[in-house]
Amino acid sequence: MALNLLGSVRRLLHWGPLIAIGIIKSITIMTLYMNAMWWPAERSFGGFLNQAIFVMLSASTGFYFLAASVTGPRFLPLKWRPKNKKDESYLQYCDICEGFKAPRSHHCRKCNRCVIKMDHHCPWINNCVGWANHGYFTSFLGFAVLGCLQATVILGASLYVGLYRDWYLYYGHYSKVSVQLTVWSLVLCVFNIGLAIGVVITVGALFVYQMRAILNNRTAIEDWILEKARYRQERTNEPFVYPYDVGRWDNMKQVLNLTCTAAGNGVEWTVSEGCDQFTLTREQLAQKHEKRARTRTYTIIRPATGSWFPCWSQGIKVCLSPPFTDEPRIRLDIGDVVHVTRWRKHWLFGEKHQTRPLGTEEKPKRVRGWFPRQCAVELAEQDEANEQQQFLNDEGKKIN
Repeated sequence: MALNLLGSVRRLLHWGPLIAIGIIKSITIMTLYMNAMWWPAERSFGGFLNQAIFVMLSASTGFYFLAASVTGPRFLPLKWRPKNKKDESYLQYCDICEGFKAPRSHHCRKCNRCVIKMDHHCPWINNCVGWANHGYFTSFLGFAVLGCLQATVILGASLYVGLYRDWYLYYGHYSKVSVQLTVWSLVLCVFNIGLAIGVVITVGALFVYQMRAILNNRTAIEDWILEKARYRQERTNEPFVYPYDVGRWDNMKQVLNLTCTAAGNGVEWTVSEGCDQFTLTREQLAQKHEKRARTRTYTIIRPATGSWFPCWSQGIKVCLSPPFTDEPRIRLDIGDVVHVTRWRKHWLFGEKHQTRPLGTEEKPKRVRGWFPRQCAVELAEQDEANEQQQFLNDEGKKIN
């Protein structure tokens, strides 16, 4: 218990949670300060109700934020295997966790564990969003948007009344001159209005996206799997039905309820008619098989620094067209061999080929990520170029 508590505290002591908590505190304190002058709670029932609603929204935002971060998504046990050994053929194997991935589970590079029903890794809570905390995370987003909407109204109205204080005094509207702005309160008020509006726009967009995901019962990763399944279906004419969409109301009840308690055990799921527990995992294995089939082997002819913006070593064109993903960039040396599975105009994604050191049974750590295309050449192209050079050398010897 003490170790879990210590781990939760350490998780919060990270730039993401600290910035998020700072924003919540800044908006809350400034809104309450300005509201105490603009519409004091002790003067009328309306003022009391306005302040009580804001305090409730702010407290709920903080509570659900902490709950999402501390609760976490839940991880599959290390070396996990299904109860029925025959089911192992329908599941992917995780080399890092040394176990199989349960349906809807995925390995997170940052948490370094297989996450149950992983949606994405959120730096603001310094944790993954998954099976156990999806409800907390979505509730946090909703309350944050509502609280910042009210904060924007309160701060905006207070700023307006404070700036027109002399006008109200001149025309005798003495009941509206309670807001007194100093230089610091003016600066902080404008600053927090900007923060509140920024939260409404960015967090509001994420909230809409999460609600769509919940109503469709699809995580962000499963959206990508489904998109690839549709593309594969067009080429192969193999039918595929997404198994976890059981109707919007039932979909929502699996995540959102009064206690935000996750439904089920995170391994077995309610599926639609005609599907089973391994409908999606079989599709993933089929996509993985196709991925291996289209893998191309490249050899490195120019060092790759592993930098996200390698302006000095690779040029401005490479930096202006990066892959829009948080996947790592890898460092490579001349002569390294990389198995490439994805291509962009100026970048390639692949896994570095590594051999197990002699005298050890430990597997080398997998090195996967993006690197500049101009650093590599496909082995087939290299072999063809070598053959042409050898032919020219042979012809030259004959002439001499």
